[in-house]
Amino acid sequence: MSALAPRVRRELRSQLREHFGFRQFRPGQAEAIAATLEGADTLVIMPTGSGKSLCFQLPGLALEGMTVVVSPLIALMKDQADRLREMGQQVAVFNSSVSQAEWTESESAVRDGTAQFVYSTPERMADPAFRDLLRGRTIDLFVVDEAHCVSQWGHDFRPEFLSLGVAIEDLGRPPILALTASATPDVIDDILAQLKMRDAEIVHTGFYRPNLRVAVQESPGDQRKQPLLLETLRRSEGSGIVYAATVAAVKRIAEFLQSNGFEAALYHGQLGARARHAAQDAFMEGRLTTIVATNAFGLGIDKPDIRYVIHYQFPGAVEPYYQEIGRAGRDGNPSVCTLLYDPEDRRLQRFFQGKRYPDDSDLVNAYHALKSLSERGSTPTFDEIQAISPLSKTRTKICLALFENRGIVVREKRTRYRLADTGLTRDQLERVGRSYKERGERDQIRLQQMIEYAEGPGCRWRRLLDYFDRQELPEERCGHCDRCGAGP
Repeated sequence: MSALAPRVRRELRSQLREHFGFRQFRPGQAEAIAATLEGADTLVIMPTGSGKSLCFQLPGLALEGMTVVVSPLIALMKDQADRLREMGQQVAVFNSSVSQAEWTESESAVRDGTAQFVYSTPERMADPAFRDLLRGRTIDLFVVDEAHCVSQWGHDFRPEFLSLGVAIEDLGRPPILALTASATPDVIDDILAQLKMRDAEIVHTGFYRPNLRVAVQESPGDQRKQPLLLETLRRSEGSGIVYAATVAAVKRIAEFLQSNGFEAALYHGQLGARARHAAQDAFMEGRLTTIVATNAFGLGIDKPDIRYVIHYQFPGAVEPYYQEIGRAGRDGNPSVCTLLYDPEDRRLQRFFQGKRYPDDSDLVNAYHALKSLSERGSTPTFDEIQAISPLSKTRTKICLALFENRGIVVREKRTRYRLADTGLTRDQLERVGRSYKERGERDQIRLQQMIEYAEGPGCRWRRLLDYFDRQELPEERCGHCDRCGAGP
């Protein structure tokens, strides 16, 4: 806070104590809040667990108009909305988990101007009818949480985020606050470009977390991994997460642990909502020490005392690996992060990559399905387009999102698509598709960088920080990894 004026420093600390009960800001929070209160576009890069939500909640309390928060994390929305309501704030929440009665109440709060915070998913924000509800209200701050999802170069790109730039302009271009826990320089540039954040303030607190001890144990096949997993868990204290790449692996690992006397629950996207909530609640409340999960578990989970994170299979890039180990040790106490490394697991990640993006022919098929329906005088729904398209639902959705971002289609009434340009040639569509080809090539490079982290020589933390182009280690040897004398 040394760069802030003394008066601003005192005022912010006073509000911090009054509203949140804290005496001191964490690194970067005061700078981000001050920039936001001055009306500047601001991009905040802070490690998981560093208090990014405070960077918009405190300004939201101080500003007179609405603060609109767009997040893909429904569980996190509920948690934050509940806390704000306990502080006496009016909060409107719009997502798929909200009941009809709650939805109606939230709409009324927006219309009459009493809602101080409005939470929405990116899918909802893409709906022109929903933006009509917000338009005309005084929006003092537009927050994009998990902002790396907007970047086509990010590890967790989501097509729904592409419409946020259009939504921001449609709502009168309020000041933007974008937040992420991990972003390379390329992703930072892409976030700024996609959201049109000109002359933005960038608050970057770094990535190094010396309380996390990172280690890699080479373990080819389940015959080697399973005993190592048991050994690692038996010497681990407290609670933790075991990550796997597929639902089948999660089920297999959970059954193995349970058969060996561990009370381990499982969590993945195919579980019913009741089962997911039961597993999450048991873990958060300390009734369960180990949860075996896909990457569906963890985003928005605020449990400070996670003592270990074990990767049974490695993720396809350094960014998700860093985010997932970052769920450990949020209380600042030592925690251990272990990767059980099997070189054969790269085949699984390459399989995922091959199914992820549309190619030129996918774009042509999606475009011609839309054009065929449009020429009949129709403004088709997604289901109508999908019915005559040879593509999977996921690929059709990605193609339509890309078309919408390029102005080729216009979304009407949330579910209908109007073709704005009916004269595109195949060559033009192929040029549009090159960005996805380039993204696929980038993903292959990211996978190789993850493999080099596991196999390469030298300090593990230095490799992680070099990936993010950060030089934060005070010494050549970190002392907090298996290569530098620490770790399991």
